[in-house]
Amino acid sequence: MTTPPGPPPYQPYGEQPPYGGQPPYGGQLPYGGPSPYGYPAPRPTNGLAIASLVVSILSLVVCAGAPGFIGAILGHVARGQIRREQQEGGGLAIAGVIVGWLGFALFVGLVVFFIAIGVFVENSVDCTTDSSGTFSCE
Repeated sequence: MTTPPGPPPYQPYGEQPPYGGQPPYGGQLPYGGPSPYGYPAPRPTNGLAIASLVVSILSLVVCAGAPGFIGAILGHVARGQIRREQQEGGGLAIAGVIVGWLGFALFVGLVVFFIAIGVFVENSVDCTTDSSGTFSCE
């Protein structure tokens, strides 16, 4: 038995020509590289923008806004990086800045409120010790 002359009816595995400029199976392009399909690669989201929003929200929920200024500063830094490096996440950074500064303002307001309450109580309550050593407040 002899084989008829001409090309084989099929091509061996791994030797197929790429279809439409696509990389062969297993030959994937690195993340962020040019797309073989003509679409632009997605821009990465800035990590500091995400961290800014997370820290700002946690400062409100866990610490009554005390570390909110950290989230706000992270958001300001993230906005600068986003502009320079053409990244995504501008909305996250702005939200982190707003929530961070509002949380910190809430914390400062609470501190001022409790100091005012302490001063009011100190001035309105008269405590004395008499000659027998008895302590009394009126």
